[in-house]
Amino acid sequence: MTRTGDRLTVPAFRGLAGVSTADVTPPVGIRARNWGPADWDAATGVHRPMAATAVALATSDRPDEPVVMVGIDATWWRRVDDERRCREQVLSATGLPPERLVISLSHTHAGAVICSADRELPGGDRIEDHLTRMAAAITTAAQKALARLQPAILEWATGRCDLATNRELLLDEGCGGTPRPLVGHNPEAVADDTVLVGRLTSLDGAPMVTVVNYACHPTTLAWQNSLLSPDYVGQMRTVVERATGAPVAFFQGASGELAPRQQYTGDLAVADRHGEMLGHAVLSALAGLPPAGTELSLTGVVESGAPLAMWEPVPRHDDATAILAVANTSVELELRSLPSLEELKQQWADIDPRSRAERLQRARNLRDGYVTGPTVAHPVWVWRLGTALLVAHPGEAYSDFQQDLRSRVPDAAVLVANLTNGPGFVYLPTRSAYDVNAYQAWQTPLAPGSLERLTEHACALIDRVGWESISGTSVMG
Repeated sequence: MTRTGDRLTVPAFRGLAGVSTADVTPPVGIRARNWGPADWDAATGVHRPMAATAVALATSDRPDEPVVMVGIDATWWRRVDDERRCREQVLSATGLPPERLVISLSHTHAGAVICSADRELPGGDRIEDHLTRMAAAITTAAQKALARLQPAILEWATGRCDLATNRELLLDEGCGGTPRPLVGHNPEAVADDTVLVGRLTSLDGAPMVTVVNYACHPTTLAWQNSLLSPDYVGQMRTVVERATGAPVAFFQGASGELAPRQQYTGDLAVADRHGEMLGHAVLSALAGLPPAGTELSLTGVVESGAPLAMWEPVPRHDDATAILAVANTSVELELRSLPSLEELKQQWADIDPRSRAERLQRARNLRDGYVTGPTVAHPVWVWRLGTALLVAHPGEAYSDFQQDLRSRVPDAAVLVANLTNGPGFVYLPTRSAYDVNAYQAWQTPLAPGSLERLTEHACALIDRVGWESISGTSVMG
C-alpha cells in the first residue's frame, strides 16, 4: 500500500474487464523431451491439465481500444516463426494491434515441445496439430474475454514466497582449480521472493480472475517424468481457484537465475508441494487487500489506555486508476561471437549423445530467424494500467530486471513477464554470470550489457506511457 496523507491506497485499474479460459493440454504421445538425459521422447500421460487464461481490459470511455493479456501453460517457443504464426492468428481474429496483445508462457519444462522443426523426431508428428489447436484456443479465449467486457476493478497486492532460490551454484572441485558453475540451488545467495497478485472483481465485488506474477523456473519435474504437467503452477492454480472461485492467470517473472531448491525429479508430489507453497502465498496476499474499490483512511482517534489510530476502509475515488496507455518498441542488443554448429559439435563431443543432440537442435533453432546480424531487435511491451504497470519481453531476464524496475517506481505494482511474444531461449544474464561463465551466459547469443540496456529501454517506455506525469519524476537514470 502507498500512504498519501491520511490515506493508504493499493495500485489499481478501474474500467472494463473480461475473462475467459481454455484447456490447452497437449495430446498424450506428443514429443515432450525437454531434457538431454531423458531416455524417452513422447509424453505417456497427464499429471494436471494445462490452461490458457485471457484477460481483456479497456477504459470506460474507450471500450473500442482494449488490451488483452494471456497467460498460458506451455514450455517455450524454440522458433521465431512458430510464435509469430500463433500471435498473428490472434491479432487477425481480434483486430488488436500488436502493441495491445501479450501472450506469456509459464515455461513449464514438463510440457510439449512447441517446435515445428521437430516434426520428424519421435512424437513430433503431433506437434503441428497441437500448435494449431493451441492458437485456436488462445484466439477463442481472447475473443470471449473481449466480448465479456464489464465494469470492474483490478487491484494489486504484494506477497512473499521462498519457493524461488538462486540457481547459480559454484562447485569448488579443489586442487586450486576454477570453481565449476552449476545450475542448481545456491544456499549462500539471496533470491527475489516477490509475489505480485492482482484481484479482478466486478463492481459488485464478484471475483473474476486472480493474476499471479512470480519468478521461478518450473523445473521441478525433469527427465525422470514423462507426464505432461504445468509443474508447480498447476497445484497453485487449484489452491487459489478453490478458495476464490475465480480462474488464475499466471505470468512468469524475471526468473533467469531462479528455481526451486529441490528440482530435477520425477516425483509429482514435489511439484504439487511447490504449488501449495505459492498458492498459499497468493491467498495470503489477497487476504491483505481491503474490500474492492476501497482504501484505508485514518478516520479518527479513539482514546483508550493509549490514543488509538482508526484506519478503516472508505470508498476510493482516484482518476489515475482509469488510465490505460501502451508502448511497444524494440531495443537493439549486441550479439557475442557465436561458435558454428560444427564447432559446437566438437566442443560437446564427450557428453551423452542424446544430450548433445538436444543442445545442437536448440542452437540450430536459435540461428534460424533470430540471429541475423551483429545486433538483434528485442521487443518490449509496457502498459500502464491505472496505477500499475506491465512490462513484458520475449527473453529470460535475470531477476535484477524486475527488482530494478520496481525500485524505480515504488508506488506502482509492476508486473514483469518473461517469455512473452517471442522465442524464449534468449537469456539476459548479469555481468557477474558472464564473469563465471554460468550456463545462462554461455548459452545466450547476447553480449554482456544486454540486461542493462533492456532495463533502460523499459524505463524509457514507462516514461512514455505517462508514469512521469503522475509520479512527478522520470524513471530514467
